[in-house]
Amino acid sequence: MDIVISNTSEKPIYQQIYEQLCAQILKGELPQDTCLPPIRTVAKELRISVITVKKAWEMLENGGFIYTMTGRGSFVAPHKPSELGSKRDALVRERLHKDLAYYKGLGLTLEELLDLIRSCYPKAE
Repeated sequence: MDIVISNTSEKPIYQQIYEQLCAQILKGELPQDTCLPPIRTVAKELRISVITVKKAWEMLENGGFIYTMTGRGSFVAPHKPSELGSKRDALVRERLHKDLAYYKGLGLTLEELLDLIRSCYPKAE
């Protein structure tokens, strides 16, 4: 489990943790039933509030990414590969809807936006 916090990001720290762990789970870097470190340990290592980590863990649990067993800890929830793909697509759609409103407000056409995305996306080698 690898978490990098940016204090200059506009995103709240709990959101950064949530998104990074979601990505690691969706990419298979954190396999099912992997035990996550205790909330207090993560808070101490990242030098942030326990409440912040707890909020991220709650979001992960509410999203079905982790499950908690009282007295044992939190673990990566089991998923079929197709479920992970569906979860990933849902997260992408949610973010795209928010971002598209901004781009439309700037007056970008779909073609202009696609050209910008292509120019920023790394070329496959």
